[in-house]
Amino acid sequence: MTDLDRLLAFAARSRLPGGGFGYLGSDGTVEPGRPQETWIVARMTHVFGLAALLGRPGAEEQAAAGVAALRGGPLHDGAHGGWHSTEDDDTKAAYVHAFAVLAGATATTVGVEGGRALLDEALHVWDRRFWDDAEGLAVEEWTADWSRLSDYRGANANMHGVEATLAAADALGGAGADRLRQRALRSLERVVHGWARERDWRLPEHFTVDWTPLPGFNRDRPADPFRPYGVTVGHQFEWARLALHARAVLDDPPAWLLEDAVALFDAAAVRGWAADGAPGFPYTLDWDDRPVVAARMHWVLCEAVAAATVLAAVTGETRYGELASTWRAHGEERFADPATGSWHHELTPSGEVATGTWTGQPDAYHLAQMLLLDGRPVRGSVAAALR
Repeated sequence: MTDLDRLLAFAARSRLPGGGFGYLGSDGTVEPGRPQETWIVARMTHVFGLAALLGRPGAEEQAAAGVAALRGGPLHDGAHGGWHSTEDDDTKAAYVHAFAVLAGATATTVGVEGGRALLDEALHVWDRRFWDDAEGLAVEEWTADWSRLSDYRGANANMHGVEATLAAADALGGAGADRLRQRALRSLERVVHGWARERDWRLPEHFTVDWTPLPGFNRDRPADPFRPYGVTVGHQFEWARLALHARAVLDDPPAWLLEDAVALFDAAAVRGWAADGAPGFPYTLDWDDRPVVAARMHWVLCEAVAAATVLAAVTGETRYGELASTWRAHGEERFADPATGSWHHELTPSGEVATGTWTGQPDAYHLAQMLLLDGRPVRGSVAAALR
């Protein structure tokens, strides 16, 4: 079985001498020549913060290094505020800033030096530049100087915005926490209770500036790592789980949070699993539930297991626990890499390592959270569950 300590030891190899974290290749070394990426730094900071809450040796120091890199490294824009997407890409993306909020929230929960300052700054930027209160959703991407906003709108960044907002609420507490949780609820209502429910639990990911769905978006680039065409099975599991995290911390949660989480989960499970006749979940489906990108992504399976785990805890129904165990066993058999202690990030439907969308094993975030949610209470965030 995948061991958390071994996974953390592998993740620690992403630490860069000059600060921050790099993108790990399948051999456990940072890929040479690849620019540092804010989402990687923020996710690693979050993961090591979670490990620090468990008392893992050296984890708090790793999280502190991530906080320092986010507050003062080359990815941080001291002139205009916020964070560049990468060292070579100075756009300001909601996806990146959601993870900056998450990293700050987890670091604040741990008590890492500079963690609260990071959270305060990241929330300030999120509030001022990304959160659209009239829509109850976040906009997508700005130029470096905040002078031009893209017309594209996306569900992916909003999903991680919900996750980060719930984590920030748990970290801060008080009256501000209620405001943040209500924001998360508004986004969940638009995306899950609105678009997903209206389309029989086939969640649109891409939208125009006025939030009109774009079902054909990226049809010519279906394997895009962040904006793929069609229905992204793993995101449906994530949204289902986030609805349950929100339900756990709201004073008077609406009944649809649980009802919709079950429906969205079931649709992803039934339509996704072995959709092409081979075991596992394809990356994406078209609007008639046919596989588009048949590659199996580790993060999709991790999110399926995590959602099933949380549903089992919330409902007490044995079928969810059985699914979590079955899917986890599939991951251990197919994805687990005994050489690294992590999981291969992409496989063919028959189980060979593939690189159509992802190279290497850069991401400890999905796998670590899958491991840490097992057997713990459901809270607004993983950090709060560990605390």
